[in-house]
Amino acid sequence: MITVENLHKSFGKVKAVQGVTFTAHDGEITGLLGPNGAGKTTTLRMLYSLLPPDEGEIRIDGLDPTRDAMEIKRTLGVVPDSRGLYTRLTARENIAYYGELHGLSRAALNARIEELVTTLDMGDFIDRRTEGFSQGQRVKVAIARAMVHSPQTVLMDEPSNGLDVMSTRALREYIQSLKQGGHSVVLSTHIMQEVAALCDRIVIIAKGRVAADGTADELLRRSGCDSLEDAFVKLIGSEEGLLA
Repeated sequence: MITVENLHKSFGKVKAVQGVTFTAHDGEITGLLGPNGAGKTTTLRMLYSLLPPDEGEIRIDGLDPTRDAMEIKRTLGVVPDSRGLYTRLTARENIAYYGELHGLSRAALNARIEELVTTLDMGDFIDRRTEGFSQGQRVKVAIARAMVHSPQTVLMDEPSNGLDVMSTRALREYIQSLKQGGHSVVLSTHIMQEVAALCDRIVIIAKGRVAADGTADELLRRSGCDSLEDAFVKLIGSEEGLLA
């Protein structure tokens, strides 16, 4: 479970995040939805302790990223926007490296990798170097690497960027399986179909602020719209009008 309260982050004069507050529960998929530059990635980077917040509080499974950075890394699985694979290593070696950092024994690590290879359908490329991998293959390796230590809480930044239809479908099925397993999943995206297909709760972010927070039905009622896309546009517009 994640709780975020009044989170702020600035880069010089640019206020990237301004008072973001939300809760992400176990057994749910929480979507951070907003246009590019809204502050979604900055928010995630503060959650997994890559950036310190200027102000505000974060608790992840009871831990504070500003004080418990190493323990946070044990409870979190992170799929960053850059993917960050080591291209001279094979897919298996990329995953194993992270498993070793998390202290998994050789036997446990090998068993976990084989489980992930089956779950994510990576058998055709698990022992190939990741240089030249397709977007779908890169995302699968990044997910396997993030999940190798069986974390309770999972953060994904734009995981479906550049994926084809079949890869996107497989990704969504895997994310749903995490929810069914009781994990807390936070998914940053600007893709409306992804939110509609996956998310139990939606946090709409505009210009670093939370424009709206609720289930899809709650956002539709609040906006008076018939579609989530229309609701998003209306709620973003309302927020931007307040900030103008």
